Amino acid sequence: MTRRIRCAFPVRPAIGVASLGAALLVASFSSTTLAADLPITAQQRGTAQTVAQSGIPVSELAPNAPDSHTVKPRDTLWDISKLFLKSPWRWPELWGMNLDQIRNPHLIYPGQVLYLDKTGGRARLRLGQRVGDGGNAKLSPRVRSTELGDGALPSIPFNLIEPFLNEAIIFQANELETAPRIVATQEGRVILARGDTAYVRGDLGAARDYRIFREATPLRDPATGEVLGYEARFVGAAEYTRQGGTRVDAAGKSEIVPATFVVTSARQEAGVGDRLAVVPVREFTNYVPHAPQAALFGQIASLYGDALTAGQNQIVTLNRGSVDGMERGHVLALLRDGERSVDRTDPARPAIKLPDERNGMLFVFRVFDRMSYALILSAQTPVKPRDHFTPP
Repeated sequence: MTRRIRCAFPVRPAIGVASLGAALLVASFSSTTLAADLPITAQQRGTAQTVAQSGIPVSELAPNAPDSHTVKPRDTLWDISKLFLKSPWRWPELWGMNLDQIRNPHLIYPGQVLYLDKTGGRARLRLGQRVGDGGNAKLSPRVRSTELGDGALPSIPFNLIEPFLNEAIIFQANELETAPRIVATQEGRVILARGDTAYVRGDLGAARDYRIFREATPLRDPATGEVLGYEARFVGAAEYTRQGGTRVDAAGKSEIVPATFVVTSARQEAGVGDRLAVVPVREFTNYVPHAPQAALFGQIASLYGDALTAGQNQIVTLNRGSVDGMERGHVLALLRDGERSVDRTDPARPAIKLPDERNGMLFVFRVFDRMSYALILSAQTPVKPRDHFTPP
């Protein structure tokens, strides 16, 4: 299937910092043909023009920012941004070159060279391509509009979140309660693995591929106790192979005949009572990191999986969603929830709560109505439910 790409570049006029060049604009894409290019407002274009002329203050650079960097196959835009910037999440704002092409995607590829130009107290990042054996480089920016899958760098390590894009899901209500369910197994087996047969009852459509979920569990707001959604734990996948229905036995009695499924993959052992849902169109999105434009505060509602604490590259659930202004690609500061204790130096022994302390960063990659999934980009100490997040 042909995949087209579109510009996914948010320019935030509130922060007048400047240019990392056309190299650091990524594309958003999906497995289906996407809509037209995103509109660029006059205000956004004006900000980009200002940025293009000025560059960024040298003070915005990382202390050890290199003069150049050759892009490697396993680089990500986040990795590269950390080389040059104190705040890597700000790289989409640092746009300024080739404004006539602002509606087109600009990608960088392994083998290209990024050059840091620091003149007049300002810094600009130029994208060039090595030519010949002498190490000379052509410094003009290059624009490439191309089909996906040709090796362009992702913004973050996609392998960390890919399993969660369609496997982990939060329902606003507990829709799985009425979803098709496994009612029996081949030869009465207690658990099902890949290749085993499962028998299913429920409202099945024409779809062939289904996901298997364990019964959904409610997720509550840590602050209010309100149920914000229901998380369905992914078990595996199954293929619909034979339609069910009813039959009449030799005595003339009507009998229910379940539909037949074959388990095609198993993250956990499936069993009787597990629920099925149609596999959705697979998402493939190269996320553009950016800070929330408005104040966005909340807490970690849960950790994905069975762990009591989480660390770098693990997934957490946040108690804010699209209705609160959360977007895919938001970068958030992670704060450790301050401990509650007693002041033993005071004879009255009053209760005290220590301040929340900055602990790391989060990257939001999937957003539901009232909750979101985020990847822990960094964490100095173990992350727990009730820890806070704020704009970075």
